[in-house]
Amino acid sequence: MLRTTLRGSVAPIGAVTLAAGLALIGAPASADAVNFQTACQATPSVAIAGAQHKVVAASATVTAPATVTPGQTFTYRIQPGPGSYPDSESGGTTAGLSRLKFDFEIPANSTFVGATVVAGTGGNLAGVAPNVLRINTSGAVDAAGTLLRLSGNNQVIGNSPSSSGNSEGGITAPKLKKNLDGTTNSGGNSVFQLPAVDVTVVAGASGTITPRLRVAGNAASYNSDENYSTSLAKASAPLVGTVWAPTRCSPRDSQSGALNAGGGALATIAVSAPVDATTATTLTAPATATAGTPVALTAAVSPAPNGGTVQFKDGGTNIGAPVQVTGGTATLNHTFATAGARSVTAVFNGAAGFTGSSSAPQTVDVQPATVVAVPTATTVTLPATATTGSAAGLSATINPAPAGGTVQFKVDNTPIGAPVEVVGGVATLAHVFTTAGHHNITASYSGAVGFAPSQSASATLSVDAPAPSDVATVTTVTSLPNAVVGTQVDLSATVAPSTASGTVQFKDGTTPIGGPVPLVNGVAILPHTFTTEGGHSITAEYSGANGYVASTSSAFAVTVGTPPTGGTNPFGS
Repeated sequence: MLRTTLRGSVAPIGAVTLAAGLALIGAPASADAVNFQTACQATPSVAIAGAQHKVVAASATVTAPATVTPGQTFTYRIQPGPGSYPDSESGGTTAGLSRLKFDFEIPANSTFVGATVVAGTGGNLAGVAPNVLRINTSGAVDAAGTLLRLSGNNQVIGNSPSSSGNSEGGITAPKLKKNLDGTTNSGGNSVFQLPAVDVTVVAGASGTITPRLRVAGNAASYNSDENYSTSLAKASAPLVGTVWAPTRCSPRDSQSGALNAGGGALATIAVSAPVDATTATTLTAPATATAGTPVALTAAVSPAPNGGTVQFKDGGTNIGAPVQVTGGTATLNHTFATAGARSVTAVFNGAAGFTGSSSAPQTVDVQPATVVAVPTATTVTLPATATTGSAAGLSATINPAPAGGTVQFKVDNTPIGAPVEVVGGVATLAHVFTTAGHHNITASYSGAVGFAPSQSASATLSVDAPAPSDVATVTTVTSLPNAVVGTQVDLSATVAPSTASGTVQFKDGTTPIGGPVPLVNGVAILPHTFTTEGGHSITAEYSGANGYVASTSSAFAVTVGTPPTGGTNPFGS
């Protein structure tokens, strides 16, 4: 923490010669203070006494962090030092101080958030409870003002809508003849201290923030109502009675001198962007693995960052999605699908305050697995009817559901389209028949690791030519490619042309999802919540309508995951 001290006179009071005799006794300088002299003028209300001038030692305490970062919200404290005044002087008897004020700037290169009086840091005060107001140079409360004023509701001697030079108000320092600790002052002096103020600001750009007293503009002049410290002295003297002495003080060594150290920075707070810590990433992986059997890939990031992700790679290809770093570690369970040597690396993408880094490559020798293939059965599912020129949905179901593999559909023993990936045990193809008549449909499953290939029985589909006036349609289904169990997503189907009416039946594989959804401007939307994880093959079947031919979309693959503890979506937002 950066600590600078501003102590001494909060509101020095000039002597009212022979009449009031009120004077300030300056406090001794502190070893860790910004020490300076403060020059004051007291102007008595009686004609027989002219303006009085006095110079006393002063200082102030600012407690703040030595360094902050741009955009950081922080609080610094400014503590006015103690002051005192005598019982009597030059035949006059003092009666107390009031309308005490302490002005200071909102520092440049910062954005003001708030300021509060620190309880228990003032002493021997009375009157209006001290508070902090944001003001402009005219002394009026202003949310855009550049100054802060410690006072009693802005009741001061000048530069305020609540000014007076001949009546008590605001914060008072009553005549107690006591020290700040409550003991009786041996010299009969009354010692007091204004409370500290905690100021909260947001740091600006790289550079410095320097808390200061109010010394800009008229405040830099001697004997100005805008001076950082003002007060109203009250005394009584023979023959003249009560004497009021408005007093104004500014940091200078003499009445005609320039501003001294008290007019400069009371503290310097460095604003600098933090330097990111350099990280090192180490990969731990097995030397050997078996195709089809999961292994753990672990990356350790040092020093441990606060967040960030690690992307594991097989050569230049990403392995899965980035993995969150927790406690400096990220682990991915990965299954190599094929045998061969793999060069695996782990790349940390960096985080706030931490640089990115990459591990050295590690070779994993993946051995082929000894697999006993499970027999499969392939079944073709066809629509009840089909029309030339519009897509018809052909589906093949593989049982038991394999992990991978493709299906090649054939019409009259001729392959149609490319092999279709099996998702969730189902492969779906939207095919446009060009000729009417009866067509024999078959599906051949390629097999996958642990699953034997299989061939479906032939199924017959009757394809009709559309009525001359009927319009062929094209149906397309869309959704998010990834979803989470228990979290709703929208399934959307678009039928072209958009003038088509009728309904759309969404399907997950061969299973209908809900009921038919009416088309609105060629679009049907179905909110759906997946209840099982894994791959899902989503299609949309358009019913057709008067003048429009039915059609089926191509399959859209949705991968559904289960969120980890805490509900985080494993596929990201």
